[in-house]
Amino acid sequence: MEGDPLSALFTPAFVVDVDKAKRNAQRMIEHCQKLGVQLRPHMKTHKTLECADIMTGGSQRCIVVSTLAEACFYTDHGYDDILYAYSIPFDKVEHCAALSERLDLFQILLDHPDALEQLRKRPLKDGRQWHVWLKLDCGNGRAGVLHSEPGALKLAEAIAKTEGMELTGVYAHCGNTYYCTGDEQIQAVAQETTKLTLQFMEKLKAVGITCKSSIGSTPSCSHPVKDMAQLSEVHPGNYVFYDVQQSTIGSCCLEDVAVRVLTRVIGHCPHRNQLLIDCGWAGISLDGAGKLPTGYAVIEGHPNLKLLSMTQEHGRVEPISGQLDYSKYPLGSLLTLIPYHSCATAVMHPVYHVHSKGRLVGKWTPTRGWGRAGRCFPLLVFLGQMRYIETHSKLFTH
Repeated sequence: MEGDPLSALFTPAFVVDVDKAKRNAQRMIEHCQKLGVQLRPHMKTHKTLECADIMTGGSQRCIVVSTLAEACFYTDHGYDDILYAYSIPFDKVEHCAALSERLDLFQILLDHPDALEQLRKRPLKDGRQWHVWLKLDCGNGRAGVLHSEPGALKLAEAIAKTEGMELTGVYAHCGNTYYCTGDEQIQAVAQETTKLTLQFMEKLKAVGITCKSSIGSTPSCSHPVKDMAQLSEVHPGNYVFYDVQQSTIGSCCLEDVAVRVLTRVIGHCPHRNQLLIDCGWAGISLDGAGKLPTGYAVIEGHPNLKLLSMTQEHGRVEPISGQLDYSKYPLGSLLTLIPYHSCATAVMHPVYHVHSKGRLVGKWTPTRGWGRAGRCFPLLVFLGQMRYIETHSKLFTH
């Protein structure tokens, strides 16, 4: 397939313009170098080795993951200094312990005293320490302990004072930038998140605690504010692909989007003034709720076409105005969809077809799922479980 045109692909197909991906990654590296902060790129958008190599400049170090499947995948392929940026689920403590005992640096996130207690009950072997980041909510309104709550400082102090633990950093995600439009709004949210994070760092300093600080989202890091230079790290991820949503927000231009979904016309429906295509919601994200002027995606090169609706394997396309000229869209002809959300679209595809200047150059295979994958855990988890049973055997005999 290498060297073939994109038209040779079986559809629907997820395709990556590797040249654009490399440019996007290099631009973010330069932003961070200018700020003087460490870039810790998030892997959740693509979940591949090849793209991770592009984003880390080949270092195989200093990444963020959103699932243990990703953590295991990258561990098995030589990566280290991995941050599992998801408030630790209690059913996965043993798996996190296995990674912490295997890697030089595996880091976790928590936002509740009960999570700290779960870690305290599972000390790491060989004198190793849990490397813990406190998840702080600075206005995003998802996970994290609220920055203004007295409990946030108390939890940070408790982590720092617990034997076998290190408070490695404070982590805030400014995902509320996704509700912005334009540079000014993005930068206002980035400024507020940075300010609140740095204020919290001052509170820590006042009680004798020093650690790293990190904020991030693709919009905020695509248009960073000067005060972000006072942070230790940033952790964007979507930027390597970008998408229609990011172009609408103002993070990028539509030309920066590195991914597409190829689809073919499979039906003419003159009685509805519609085309039928072979890409439904199993091939491209429903994110955006079809509220774009062009529906659920942008149909490249056809500004008058709208992806009106989808079922699992079918999409309905109609003109924004006027009547379709079906001679322009013969059965079997190719259409190119630019996804509203690249993360949610990529996760639907078991392989990415990579091209340069419209010619195929290879395939990337992402990891999938949430839990154990590959050879990462089994023996260490089994041994950890046996230690737990031995330690608590009296509970089972009474």
